[in-house]
Amino acid sequence: MREGWGLQGQAPQSKGHISQAVKGESRRWTNIPFLQNVLNNQQFLAGTVDTQFIDENPELFQLRPAQNRAQKLLHYLGHVMVNGPTTPIPVKASPSPTDPIVPAVPIGPPPAGFRDILLREGPEGFARAVRNHEGLLLMDTTFRDAHQSLLATRVRTHDLKKIAPYVAHNFSKLFSMENWGGATFDVAMRFLYECPWRRLQELRELIPNIPFQMLLRGANAVGYTNYPDNVVFKFCEVAKENGMDIFRVFDSLNYLPNMLLGMEAAGSAGGVVEAAISYTGDVSDPSRTKYSLQYYMGLAEELVRAGTHILCIKDMAGLLKPTACTMLVSSLRDRFPDLPLHIHTHDTSGAGVAAMLACAQAGADVVDVAADSMSGMTSQPSMGALVACTRGTPLDTEVPMERVFDYSEYWEGARGLYAAFDCTATMKSGNSDVYENEIPGGQYTNLHFQAHSMGLGSKFKEVKKAYVEANQMLGDLIKVTPSSKIVGDLAQFMVQNGLSRAEAEAQAEELSFPRSVVEFLQGYIGVPHGGFPEPFRSKVLKDLPRVEGRPGASLPPLDLQALEKELVDRHGEEVTPEDVLSAAMYPDVFAHFKDFTATFGPLDSLNTRLFLQGPRIAEEFEVELERGKTLHIKALAVSDLNRAGQRQVFFELNGQLRSILVKDTQAMKEMHFHPKALKDVKGQIGAPMPGKVIDIKVAAGARVTKGQPLCVLSAMKMETVVTSPMEGTVRKVHVTKDMTLEGDDLILEIE
Repeated sequence: MREGWGLQGQAPQSKGHISQAVKGESRRWTNIPFLQNVLNNQQFLAGTVDTQFIDENPELFQLRPAQNRAQKLLHYLGHVMVNGPTTPIPVKASPSPTDPIVPAVPIGPPPAGFRDILLREGPEGFARAVRNHEGLLLMDTTFRDAHQSLLATRVRTHDLKKIAPYVAHNFSKLFSMENWGGATFDVAMRFLYECPWRRLQELRELIPNIPFQMLLRGANAVGYTNYPDNVVFKFCEVAKENGMDIFRVFDSLNYLPNMLLGMEAAGSAGGVVEAAISYTGDVSDPSRTKYSLQYYMGLAEELVRAGTHILCIKDMAGLLKPTACTMLVSSLRDRFPDLPLHIHTHDTSGAGVAAMLACAQAGADVVDVAADSMSGMTSQPSMGALVACTRGTPLDTEVPMERVFDYSEYWEGARGLYAAFDCTATMKSGNSDVYENEIPGGQYTNLHFQAHSMGLGSKFKEVKKAYVEANQMLGDLIKVTPSSKIVGDLAQFMVQNGLSRAEAEAQAEELSFPRSVVEFLQGYIGVPHGGFPEPFRSKVLKDLPRVEGRPGASLPPLDLQALEKELVDRHGEEVTPEDVLSAAMYPDVFAHFKDFTATFGPLDSLNTRLFLQGPRIAEEFEVELERGKTLHIKALAVSDLNRAGQRQVFFELNGQLRSILVKDTQAMKEMHFHPKALKDVKGQIGAPMPGKVIDIKVAAGARVTKGQPLCVLSAMKMETVVTSPMEGTVRKVHVTKDMTLEGDDLILEIE
């Protein structure tokens, strides 16, 4: 069935009817919804209908409203053709013109895997099977952490689904696949305009035999702040119902109360609990005393006592050296002989393969790897390297090498589609300076991306140095989301404003620090090992409130039913439990995602090249909306700019001519010049960084005091509260909510 045809499938319009573009498509009468109901009716399908069929089945007239998917997709494609990608692009690089090669998959169900053991014997039996397994087990991170680390988390479900059946049929020996959680939940909605829950559902259907693993940020779930306990518990419950198996639970500060909350939530949902200790420092260096071997062993005791099924060492920056691996893993193995040990690392320094082999030889049961073409640098060590190095030894992974080659070839092609996000645009090799700056692999490319968006792309070396200083200012933190984001936000703030550590500390009472830094010092994500840095904390907070103990413990339960009703009222459609949880964790991001997809339609049906850059003029292509519904589209032309700042984009859709009016946002910007704040004029408040105005705290005529919040800017998930440097009266506000500003753009004037 073709979408886009008129009344009863009439012939396409002639070229003389371009002006009658489908503005009123949803108002055309069509019997297609009625016929769809007939074709889906079980009595009709069984062939037992008679002349009373329609009278006896009034539900045939319960017609679904037209979705206008074709029109919405044309609107999106036209928007991209005129204004460029809807997701921010860090470097100017086009997607590869070559599609990735999808290797052949045999007909029939995939072979049994470790998930069959889990379904049969439950989490405890699964953990025993892992510990009793001979040889080294592997977790493949390609579907999550590898692309988070190399491609700024931008890989779309569209490309994951293509290779998923091959993985199910050829990698049944894997311990698990990490494919969810971490930054993917946020990025899916914020930048890819797709539902993260749908990704989980669709991958589960395609890969029924391999356990799925997710990264759960303890009491932060998949967000950057603490949530009410009932939200975390409900999230784990619904994730398990949608096919998640193993929950790697960590806390960005190794703050035990937050970890225990996440472990309890995952366990009560029926998931496998894998408690993860975040690793920093160097246990093999006697001079590094804050995060010593004794520190990690003591934390492990607490987690085992709490009932974890598996213990993980999460080396998020790739700081584990082979000697440290041997010391730490052998100590854990001696202390907990029956507990499965799982080691995670990044290959930023280039020592990842050596480190993971050392862990395996010291007694680790599972190590993390990525497809060869998605490994190395800030990603995980190479799957092929670990498979080859252990072949024929007691650690043999039993993963066939030839399958690894085909898998890598697919990802080499798929990676080319995301050239604009690839870390190799600026990072040509691994870098041992990670032992100094300790930037997590999953943050490295995102941090560089943020630096570009804030105009600091040429100063990334300075950002990395500032990252070290920011970390020390905050007390030498364990750095992993969200604590790593806090350090990164502070580092970029320092570079943006030309501040050294000494200057930032000296001016701490006057500066408008990023919101994440202020909230960390208030205690909103927990208590860091060794306590908060003083006097820096007191200078920044002044009289702001402070949270004592576990932040989530003081939060009242969220009324999920009331939130569901609110979402139904706003979006006017069926709202799922998954939607409610997305809104609970990311209310603004979810609202924008729903509004965007309501306007632009099912973007997951577009291939990645079209999604990112749109079609070329005269390009013909097909878009499969669902089985049996394919759009045949040709991009025809883009008009000159009209007086309203719009361009008309012409398409041919299933043989019919269509046109879309698109506002040229760049032309509109050029028609509007925003004033800059003059630094030598007292009372003119400028934007401290490029960003979007998400909140305005004052109005003209308001009295303000020194340090009072004026507005909130957001850039690439980093929020900054702009505060008043003086006491006075607001003379004029020059910005509105949702306005995009450049650095030093005038926000308001105080007199």
